Amino acid sequence: QVELVESGGGLVQAGESLRLSCAASGTIVSDITMAWYRQAPGKQRELVATITSGGSLFYASSVKGRFTVSRDNAKHTVYLQMNTLKPEDTATYFCNHVGTAYWGKGTLVTVSS
Repeated sequence: QVELVESGGGLVQAGESLRLSCAASGTIVSDITMAWYRQAPGKQRELVATITSGGSLFYASSVKGRFTVSRDNAKHTVYLQMNTLKPEDTATYFCNHVGTAYWGKGTLVTVSS
């Protein structure tokens, strides 16, 4: 049974940083593609970033240059470092094992102006 648990969200001011974590159990993060998505109130869920088993990275244009996705294979954890946060980054952030129905429950990020 695969389980994904996000953490690290919170309330910050614009320009500040947060690091989100996605702890995985029942799977090996180095062997799969993992993704971060976000969903703002009243909006559709959108892809933020991905990291493949080979280490290839993808970022949405809205976060490129500010966010960094990485993983710690020994800790079975994927991270999303978010710098220079903007109010429009406010959303619930989810991690996903790409190609499956395995999602975490999300962690809320609120950025005040």
